[in-house]
Amino acid sequence: MKKILVAGETGKTFNYENVLRRLGASCTTSLHVPEISSYDALLLPGGGDIDPVLFGQLNCGSRFFDPVLDRLQLSVLKAFVSEKKPVLGICRGMQLINIFFGGDIHQDLPSADRHQYTNGDQYHETFALPGTVLYRLYGERFVVNSAHHQGVDLKAPSLSYIQYCDDGVVEGLCHHYLPIVGVQWHPERLSDKEKSEAVNGSLLLDAFLHHYKFV
Repeated sequence: MKKILVAGETGKTFNYENVLRRLGASCTTSLHVPEISSYDALLLPGGGDIDPVLFGQLNCGSRFFDPVLDRLQLSVLKAFVSEKKPVLGICRGMQLINIFFGGDIHQDLPSADRHQYTNGDQYHETFALPGTVLYRLYGERFVVNSAHHQGVDLKAPSLSYIQYCDDGVVEGLCHHYLPIVGVQWHPERLSDKEKSEAVNGSLLLDAFLHHYKFV
């Protein structure tokens, strides 16, 4: 059984824990740097905005952020990166990956109205680049869900952007050689195919759990 650390606040990550357990994993939620040998992989969950200080900017559109949470999650990420273990970042988690490796963030997307949570997730078509894990799982064009107003901007040198919305918003990224993937959408909320127009998020989560080739 795969042992997954969810780097989040206890009581706020049930949706991630539940779907990972349905897929056969064991989950622990914690913000403390763990004994890395006890875990197979790390999941960075979604959440609020990120402290702009972490990517060298003043606040020019960020809404609610928790500087302590940001730094705790980055410390956990550093520990897993140092051991070259798989990491999946979801929404805010994808943005943290880009910041960790030297990229930055659009603090308020020009097309935020199309992406932010409005009485539920929004849905839109995206396209994945050939040869990437998302292309292998879902093909070139597929629908995902959105619940964010920020997005990655300047790309970290060791990352590639691998999925886009047609308005230019980045929806997926991966590391050049480490098993690290981030998506701006929420596969944990697409795991039961309630939304017939969207992809099955369980395919990505299963690839993460079983260490399918991410890069």
